[in-house]
Amino acid sequence: MRLPEGGDVTGVFNKNVLSWFALSDDAVKTLSKPWTVLTYSFVHTSIWQLFASLLWLWSFGYILIDLTGFKKIVPVFIYGTLAGAAAYLIAKEFMPVVAGAESQYFLGSGAAILAVCTAATTICPNYKIFPMLGGGISLWILSIVYLAIDMATLPANGPALYVANIAGAVAGFLFIFLLRRGMDGSDWMNNLYDWFSNLFNPEKPQQKRNQIKSTLFYNAAKAPFSKTPKLTQQKLDEILDKINQSGYDNLSVDEKDFLKRVSNDGG
Repeated sequence: MRLPEGGDVTGVFNKNVLSWFALSDDAVKTLSKPWTVLTYSFVHTSIWQLFASLLWLWSFGYILIDLTGFKKIVPVFIYGTLAGAAAYLIAKEFMPVVAGAESQYFLGSGAAILAVCTAATTICPNYKIFPMLGGGISLWILSIVYLAIDMATLPANGPALYVANIAGAVAGFLFIFLLRRGMDGSDWMNNLYDWFSNLFNPEKPQQKRNQIKSTLFYNAAKAPFSKTPKLTQQKLDEILDKINQSGYDNLSVDEKDFLKRVSNDGG
């Protein structure tokens, strides 16, 4: 597409590129592009904004993984993203002071990162970072610093952005709150991912079936099948001849078992 001389580059970019991935402030447009409730969190129009997001996500994500393992960070990130999108659209639709703001699109991972930040802080607010600095800095202090920086960098004419980011933080808190009460919101996502992965790896379900068979139907104390020689006079004669030639101690285990079975049957 050729842009006319003196044309609005930003306007053309927003219409033909950004509108397909960023979250529109118009709920009707969002319904026509429902994937944007997730993709907006990965859209950044500034290299410095992208760098800062990656840095903070790495910092809080590393701590969350250290505290909970690898299977919680992606669900928390997604829940924060969805909460931010829902809060943004609701604020735009129903809050008069917000409806008059000039922002047209919602983009960036602020809500998702705040969800990860809040989740990690809720689990262990006194988690120490930089332990070489006088015993370390508590995680809750770093979280407050990040929250202050995040809010200070949001545009003043876009109050819906503040609402969205706070909603992301609430999502992270609720995730841990419910997790402590036995409701793990990451289970269905991880199960869905495992199911989808197994579609392209047919060996895994077979291995699982084999494991179930081994656990339920086989006795671990002995081999699942052992071959028992048939009691025949010919084999008995061969073993007796071997005893005469080389002695009983030179018989194999199977041959000794065979003699024992013969003696039991005969008795």
